[in-house]
Amino acid sequence: MPRDEGARELARKRARRAKLKKLRARYSEAKTESEKEEIFAKARRISPFVEFE
Repeated sequence: MPRDEGARELARKRARRAKLKKLRARYSEAKTESEKEEIFAKARRISPFVEFE
């Protein structure tokens, strides 16, 4: 039986949070400013209102 819309939304939200957590970790380890900008751009595509530091 397929998931209902609420369960799909929760799954998307959990996946988005996990991905942003990984991107935040990569951002904090990034050495150059260009690396940081690239990671932040990916995060913006996932969540437009995301803030790092």
